[in-house]
Amino acid sequence: MDAINKLKILADAAKYDVSCSSSNSNRQNTKNGLGNASEAGICHSWSDDGRCISLLKILMSNYCIYDCAYCVNRISNDLPRATFTPEEIIDITISFYKRNYIEGLFLSSAVVKSPNYTMECFLQIVKTLREKENFNGYIHLKAIPGADKKLIDAVGKYVDRLSVNIELPTSEGLKMLAPQKKQEDIFEPMKNIKDEIDIFKEEKRKYKSRDLFVPAGQTTQLIVGATNDSDHRILNLSESLYNTYDLKRVYYSAFIPVSTNPLLPAIIKPPLRRENRLYQADWLLRFYGFEAKELLTEENPYFDLKIDPKAQYALSHIDKYPIEINRAEYKTLLRIPGIGVNSARRIVTSRRFQKLNYDDLKKIGVVLKRAKYFILCDGKHYGFKSMDSEQIKIKLIDDKVNLDQLSLFDTIEEKENEPRNSLSLR
Repeated sequence: MDAINKLKILADAAKYDVSCSSSNSNRQNTKNGLGNASEAGICHSWSDDGRCISLLKILMSNYCIYDCAYCVNRISNDLPRATFTPEEIIDITISFYKRNYIEGLFLSSAVVKSPNYTMECFLQIVKTLREKENFNGYIHLKAIPGADKKLIDAVGKYVDRLSVNIELPTSEGLKMLAPQKKQEDIFEPMKNIKDEIDIFKEEKRKYKSRDLFVPAGQTTQLIVGATNDSDHRILNLSESLYNTYDLKRVYYSAFIPVSTNPLLPAIIKPPLRRENRLYQADWLLRFYGFEAKELLTEENPYFDLKIDPKAQYALSHIDKYPIEINRAEYKTLLRIPGIGVNSARRIVTSRRFQKLNYDDLKKIGVVLKRAKYFILCDGKHYGFKSMDSEQIKIKLIDDKVNLDQLSLFDTIEEKENEPRNSLSLR
C-alpha cells in the first residue's frame, strides 16, 4: 500500500482522538533547523489572534492487539488496516512542513505487537525528527499504557506534550469493555511523567542547559457515555487528575456507537450535549475556582442539558444571590452567570474609580441577559421581584432559544474564555 492510501486510512482513524491540543511550549529553533514550537504559540487549531495552526494528526497504525468493545480499531473489527513505518512518518512530517501544510505533529497509534514495540517506534520517530532532521516544531505524542518507563522517559525528552488516555472513568468499566487493559497501567505512567516534569523544573532552576522534558505538560482523554458512570463521578475523577498529576487538560469524547456489542449502550447519536456540559464544568474547575462537589452531588449526579453548569449552580444556591457588583470579591464575581474572567477583572479595576451601574456593566462586557437575575448594581436589582429559581430558569432557557433563533453567531462576549465545543459559561 502506498503512503497516500495509508495517510487516508490513518488520518481518518485519528479523528476519534480529541486530545489534540498544544500550548505553552518554549522549544526554540536552532541554527539551520526546521519549525519553531514557540513562535506565536501553537494552540489546538487556532492561535489567540485567530490564525489557524495546523498539526499533522495521524495514527502510526490501526492494527491493534486489543479488542476494546468501544474502539473502532479493535482487533475483531473488519476495516481497512494500515501501518506507517517510522521512516514514512518522518518523511511525511518534513515534507508537509516544507510545503507549509503543518506546523507540528500529533502522533498516536493502536498498540502494535506490544506496548514496548509501539513506544520504540515512537522513540525512533521523534529522535530522528529532532536530531537528524533538526525539526523544532511542536510534537504531541500519545504514551502507550504498559510500556516500559525508560521508553516513555526517553520519548519525553523529544516531545512537547505527552498524553496517556484513561479512556473509561472506572476500573469496572475497563474490566467490562476492555478486559485486556488495567487502570494502574494508565495511572503509573501519568505519575512517572509528572515526577519527571517536576525534576526537570527543579533542575532548570539550577542548570540553564538542562534538557527539555515534556515542556507543554501532559493531558488525558475520557469517553463519555460508553458506561453508566455519572457526570458526578467523571467530574470528581477529572478534579483528582488535575490535583494529583498536574494535568494541563482532561478531554471528553462523547461515545460514538461503532459497535453492536451488547455491553455498550444502544444509542444512535453521540451524547454531544453531555460532552459539552462536562467541558464547561471542567472550565469552571480550572479557571473559575469551583470544586466538583459544588457542582454535582450523589443525589444530583448529572448536569442539566438545558442550562450550563454555572447557571445550574446559581439556581441551586439561589440564597447566595443577588450579589452586589460594587462590593463582591473577584472570586465571588466569577460565580455570577454572565460574568467571565475578563469581565470580572474589568469590574474589579473599574470600581476603584466609581460605582458601577447597569450601563457600565454593558460597556465592560457582562452578558446582562443572564447576569441581571443574579446581581445588584448599587443596590438596584433588574431581574424578577422574587428570587424564584424555577422562574429564572424558564427565562434563561427562553432567552437562549430566542438568541439562537435570531442570530447565526454568538456575541463577542459569549465567546470569551469559551471551552472546546461549548456554550458560554458566563
